[in-house]
Amino acid sequence: MSDIGNWNEAARELDAIVSSFDEGEVSVDDLFAKLERATTIIETLEARLDATKARVDELAPRLSKVAEST
Repeated sequence: MSDIGNWNEAARELDAIVSSFDEGEVSVDDLFAKLERATTIIETLEARLDATKARVDELAPRLSKVAEST
């Protein structure tokens, strides 16, 4: 996806965008760009969560098997 960076960086950037909306700091000219960036961040983080969940779902049976054998 885009140049989102790690989870914490992305979350901080998203928080800053939301704060700028809350504080009325967004001009009409910047509104679309900030909304587009926020959407990109959210979509990227959702994709990362989905990928992580899939990996956990894949590993969980293996971990259970190991735990049962000890």
